[in-house]
Amino acid sequence: LAFCRGRVVRVPEGPLIRVVGTEVVIPCSVSHYDGPSEQNFDWEFSRETDFVRIVSTWDSTFTSEEYQKRVGHGDIKLRRSSNDAVDLVIRNIQPTDQGKYKCSTPSTDATVQGNYDAEVQVKVISDGLSVSGSKARSSMSLRLSEGDSFKLRCSAITTSPEHTHLHVTWQIKSGSPWRDILSLTHEGKFEPGPGYEERYHNGDVRLDTGANDTYRLLVSQVSSVDAGAYRCLVSEWVRGADSSWQKIQEKSVEIATVAIQQTDVVISTSNVSVTERDSLDLTCNVTTDRSGVFQAEVIWYLSSSPDDTLTDAQVLLSMDHDSVVSDSTLISLSHVDRNSYRLLVRDADVEDSGYYFCQAAVWVPLHNGSWHKVVERTSAPVSVVVTALEPDYEVFLNASKTPKFSDDPTELNCRITNTQDTEANMRFTVSWYYRQRLRSDDVVTEELLATMDADWTLLPGERSRERTQNGEIIFSKKAVDIFSLRIQWTREGDRGDYFCVISAWSRHRNNSWVKSKDVTSASVSIFWATQDYTLTVEAVKLKPFFVAGHTFEMTCKVSSKNIKTPRYSVLITAEKPLTDQSNPNGTTRIISLNQDSVVRLEDWTDQTRVDGVVLEKVQENEFRYRMYQTQISDAGLYRCVVTAWSPGGGGMWREAVNGLSNPIQIDFQMSG
Repeated sequence: LAFCRGRVVRVPEGPLIRVVGTEVVIPCSVSHYDGPSEQNFDWEFSRETDFVRIVSTWDSTFTSEEYQKRVGHGDIKLRRSSNDAVDLVIRNIQPTDQGKYKCSTPSTDATVQGNYDAEVQVKVISDGLSVSGSKARSSMSLRLSEGDSFKLRCSAITTSPEHTHLHVTWQIKSGSPWRDILSLTHEGKFEPGPGYEERYHNGDVRLDTGANDTYRLLVSQVSSVDAGAYRCLVSEWVRGADSSWQKIQEKSVEIATVAIQQTDVVISTSNVSVTERDSLDLTCNVTTDRSGVFQAEVIWYLSSSPDDTLTDAQVLLSMDHDSVVSDSTLISLSHVDRNSYRLLVRDADVEDSGYYFCQAAVWVPLHNGSWHKVVERTSAPVSVVVTALEPDYEVFLNASKTPKFSDDPTELNCRITNTQDTEANMRFTVSWYYRQRLRSDDVVTEELLATMDADWTLLPGERSRERTQNGEIIFSKKAVDIFSLRIQWTREGDRGDYFCVISAWSRHRNNSWVKSKDVTSASVSIFWATQDYTLTVEAVKLKPFFVAGHTFEMTCKVSSKNIKTPRYSVLITAEKPLTDQSNPNGTTRIISLNQDSVVRLEDWTDQTRVDGVVLEKVQENEFRYRMYQTQISDAGLYRCVVTAWSPGGGGMWREAVNGLSNPIQIDFQMSG
């Protein structure tokens, strides 16, 4: 509908009530127009007579002679807020400026349509607002202690002929722009400033009204943030013709400057280092300029972090404002003088290391006899290092048994020697390590074989876990100062360097054990040269000539090298001529004798000659084979197949090497 009417020029609905001597801003805007986006504006004024031209955005000759001086000095000017809006700004408005103001816009439209100007009435009233502080001309100075309270007062009154309301705001400035503390608005509402909401709701910041149009600011529980300059800012408001509130003027007066003397809590000692079993002595000094009766409450904290939030801190001791100290056996807290509180930790422990904080609160008595906490402070942390009493001892590792062959036992003894400065509250444990030997310069990481915790519980490593459970590797404590490692049957893979680490443990006040020192032994090498096993078997025919029906007899003599205490198993085989269809493979296993001298018939199937073959051990390295009542079918090549065995772990036998003798021939045609 507005578009159908064409151009619309708007000014505020009047009358606009303004106070003499203030700056007046009258906005004017245009909409629904044709032509360029940036529009021009002309302003005129009338005192119930013809309009007089004031100022224009586009015509510098527009201003009448009456206003040229004020416009030239900038007391009257136009301030463009957008392409389609400007403000008429009049500084230091006077009663003669009361009247009707008209805003006009030259046409840029294709057709003349709508309104091209708008008028508003401005009423200039006298300044009836008065704001004052104390009777003294300058603001007063207050010096307070943390936790104190203070009260400031300002007076504000208006004698305006219009029905105006006052808006009172208390503000503070401490090196930054003025910040609102608390306001009583022109609508009668209390509004705390940013950051003061909680203190307002707690009643620590209040604004009261009193007789003679006074407005009092009351602040309790003051802290360092309350230091600064304070002023009372009063604005005067009136309802416009559109029922909206309009601020018509504003005045302020500085009331006071407040200085806050902080309470300091300082631990007099800087970072401390003490030796275990000595005493730790710290003093907390509480500094305050507070006069009168007060008491301090002191709490000592120990934390693993220098963070003063104390979230994970441990309370060591406390003394309340009645000087009642919490109970502790080894820690004491005493009130040395009016401002000093001493913490004494007797028989210091390594666990007493950390960051110490002293937190102090100042309490003052109230009229009803109760006590009120006015301030609380926490000191900067002091780092305390309690150095463990380090025992002095040496570690010696020797091999009481070394293997010369595989499956020999190995025994290592780790001995603690030259012990000094050890005491009843100390014990020793051992850790065993293995390191593989390489011919190159490659670095090999040691492998943990086993370790003991503080109560001597054995914890096998991955390398030795299964063999330890099977009893192949035994870890033991032979004496107070000797730990032993025994490998029952040493393997080739066990060759390498071994070393032990003796750990000293100290018992703390809470009966826990804490490791205080590690000493590593020199390494011991477990190694033996390995050579290839050799085995030689020689077969001899005892009777060079015989005929069918006679006894065939041969011996096998065995010799070996590089085999530890060998035993031999023997198998007699026969290679029959290819014409023998009973055994198309050619080789027959006849009889065997194992390493424990147990005889077994293998493939001997002649039921008529069950006892016709005999294999016996003549001596450790000689075996004899007999075959009775030989037949033509027994012709062939006879051999001894010998296996050498060496003792293995757990009483078992381990196969070392195999050997085959030369053949002995039975040929009846040749012998017949």
